[in-house]
Amino acid sequence: MVIIIVCILAVPLILLAVWALMSPGSIRTYIEPDSISEKFVMDINGAPNGFFINSRNKDNPVLLLVSSGPGTDDYVFTDKYKDMKLEDDFTVVYWDYRYMGIAYNSKADAGRVTLDNLLHDTEAVTEYLKERFNKDKIFIMGFSGGSKIALMEVKRHPENYYAYIGMAQCVTDSEENDTLMYNFMKDVFGSRGDKKNLARLENVVTHLDSGNIKCNDWYVFVDLLHEAGGGTILNKSEFEGITWPIITAKCYTLPEKIGYVKGMKMYRRTPLAEELDNFDYRMTITELEVPAYFISGEYDYNCPWELVQDYCNTISAPQKQFYKIRNAAHSPLWENPGDTCRIIREIKENNNG
Repeated sequence: MVIIIVCILAVPLILLAVWALMSPGSIRTYIEPDSISEKFVMDINGAPNGFFINSRNKDNPVLLLVSSGPGTDDYVFTDKYKDMKLEDDFTVVYWDYRYMGIAYNSKADAGRVTLDNLLHDTEAVTEYLKERFNKDKIFIMGFSGGSKIALMEVKRHPENYYAYIGMAQCVTDSEENDTLMYNFMKDVFGSRGDKKNLARLENVVTHLDSGNIKCNDWYVFVDLLHEAGGGTILNKSEFEGITWPIITAKCYTLPEKIGYVKGMKMYRRTPLAEELDNFDYRMTITELEVPAYFISGEYDYNCPWELVQDYCNTISAPQKQFYKIRNAAHSPLWENPGDTCRIIREIKENNNG
């Protein structure tokens, strides 16, 4: 009996040890002499910020990737989807804003995560990258929730950027957004004869007199979207598309993975979370002084591609273009890296990069 109890108690410790061995915290490296492969945390405006930097040639144009969420580190996808090689053409900087991702710590002050601070941080990070890599300007790409911050910063300081790239661009959190999501899920579940998820869907929405839909529980709504195949990764559940890649990623140590999750949860309780609600950039950011490019997956209904295309049509910019990526949902850079990297390479070549 004692042996059985010891064995039962030992199993969690063994699993934890195996998980730690699977989590070395290593990132991509290259054989080229002028390559760069760095992972570090540094102070920006009095708060820790995290960075993953990859490039086969450190003289490449700099591309700052403003992570999703806000509050979700996206290097995990670069770790998992090996065919994405944007670093062939850019010095790619994956930025974990204050107190998120690898920059999380137990003393994180959620009250200091405000829109004003994040915009000042973006400016400071941009200046750091310009000085470090000897660039007059850089490219900036906002991904999903990070597109809110990147778009606002480009509006504030266009002089710092060759071009703006919005991947899975957030356009509005209005009823129009909810209605497009709802219609997509209803069609998918209806075609499958999935009565269970159809019932779950109806339980979290309100049908308005206007004919539109209002979501009453965003987290259930997004879980259903993953079930319908239009979530983070095409036809993958939330566990397959997000949770499992974090668990198995080699780019984070075990403590960093725990901090990653804590940081995501913390970001839901910050002033920033409320400040970024109730938006429609078609009304508030109607022009940019730099070229603007928008990239969406053809099955993306987390940030419905129809709204992104509409925003591209209405915004005023020196150049603009909307791209719809085949065989992709919310993360086209990693789901279809061939098409997406080709487009981003063309953007670089057309904008003095």
